[in-house]
Amino acid sequence: MPARQPPRRDVEPSKGFVAVGWVRGARGIRGELRVEPLTDFPERFQLGATVWIDGKPYVVRLSRNLPPGLLLQLEGVDSRPAADELRGHYLEVPDEQLAELNEDQFYRFQIIGLAVFDTSGAPLGRVEEVLQTGANDVYIVRNDDGELLLPAIDTVVKKVDVAGGRLVVELLEGLERRPLKKPPRRRGYSSGSEGASRPR
Repeated sequence: MPARQPPRRDVEPSKGFVAVGWVRGARGIRGELRVEPLTDFPERFQLGATVWIDGKPYVVRLSRNLPPGLLLQLEGVDSRPAADELRGHYLEVPDEQLAELNEDQFYRFQIIGLAVFDTSGAPLGRVEEVLQTGANDVYIVRNDDGELLLPAIDTVVKKVDVAGGRLVVELLEGLERRPLKKPPRRRGYSSGSEGASRPR
């Protein structure tokens, strides 16, 4: 059996598409796929839904929970070799099919890359990653001097201006920059997925 590949953090989803899942591997001999969801909208994987892989559409014909992810079967993928070929690939949807969010919600890929400033206008760096912690997201802001971990809560995040490419934050006591211990991860896996973030 082929070795499990790590998520493809070194590439972006296809141009014009957003990742909703990642193929962890194959299961069985009928083309079933073990999938890690990358979306907050589980209806992406319901029976009859369409997902794209490398620009080619596939209809979901089987979908069930298989912790820690899902088990999917796609029309046209009906053998173990065919499923193995898709290992490590994204399941995607076109940009125009993004689910509509509430006014105070943003997709995580919209947050990543924003320039961050404190309320006095001083630059703090850029959002390089968004961590999901359960209670709230954490925005990792990096510059040449180190990194800041900013909780996505309304007492810290004062303004999200996606169109202007800016995030304005108030640095509460205890939010201090720490030195970088390793090079920043290359963006891709988290920046192009359909997860939603809301400062709480």
